[in-house]
Amino acid sequence: MRPQVRPVSLFLTCLADGFFPRTAIATVKVLERFGCEVGFPRDQTCCGQPQYNNGFVAETRSIAKHMIECFEEAATVVTPSASCAALFREAYPGLLDGTWRDRAEALAAKTFEFTEFLVHQLRVDLRSAGARWPGRATFHWSCHNRALGLTDESARLLEQIEGLEIVELADRDECCGFGGTFAVKFAPTSGAMGRAKLDRIRATGAPVVIGTESGCALHLSGCAHRERTEVRFVSLAEVLAESLGLLPPGEGR
Repeated sequence: MRPQVRPVSLFLTCLADGFFPRTAIATVKVLERFGCEVGFPRDQTCCGQPQYNNGFVAETRSIAKHMIECFEEAATVVTPSASCAALFREAYPGLLDGTWRDRAEALAAKTFEFTEFLVHQLRVDLRSAGARWPGRATFHWSCHNRALGLTDESARLLEQIEGLEIVELADRDECCGFGGTFAVKFAPTSGAMGRAKLDRIRATGAPVVIGTESGCALHLSGCAHRERTEVRFVSLAEVLAESLGLLPPGEGR
C-alpha cells in the first residue's frame, strides 16, 4: 500500500523569497521526501510583520485578510520562519472581529513552523532515512521560537544526522540584534548585538552556523562580512536536504 500523501501549502516569507531561495527549495524537497504534496498559493505576500511591529494596525489588518483568503483552502500551512508563523498564530486573531476572527483562528490552528511540523506532525526519522552531513557547526537559536513555544525541535532533528557535530553556542537565548525594523530604527544597538553574537560564534571554532530564521542569517552574515570573519551561514532546511541527498552541498551565505 502506498503511503498517504499529506497536502501542504508553503508560506515562503519575504526574506526567503528575496535572499534565500535555496532555503525555500530545500524546504519543499524535505517535505516531499516525507510524504507531503506541496502547493504554493501565488497570491501570497508579506505577512504584515513590519507593519504590525510599527503600529500600522489598519494596514496589517488588510494584509491579514488577504493572507487568510490565500490560505483558507489549505489543509496545512508550513513556513520556514517562526517569526511569520507567530504573526499568523498570535497576532491575526487579535486583529480581527466577527467571522474574520473565526477565519484567522482557523488559519492559526493549521499553521506550523517547518521544524515544528517535521517533529510533531510528520514525526520524521532522519536516521532511518540515512541522513548524513559530515562537518562541525554551531546552531543559532532564533527569538521567535519562544513565541511559538518551540524548545528542542531543531536539536532533535540535528542530532539524528550522522557525521554532524554541533558545538553549543554560549548565551543562545540572547537576540542577535536583527528584530526586523529594529535593525533599521536602532542600527547602532542592533550592530552591537550582532557583533556580540558573532564573538560567541567565533568562540565555538565552528566554521558553519545553522539557523532557522532568514532574518537572523541576513543580519549575522552581514556582521561577519564587515568583521572579515570566515564563517558560513546555512539554513537547517538546507542541511536536512543535503543530508538526505536532495540537494548538492552548498556554499551558504
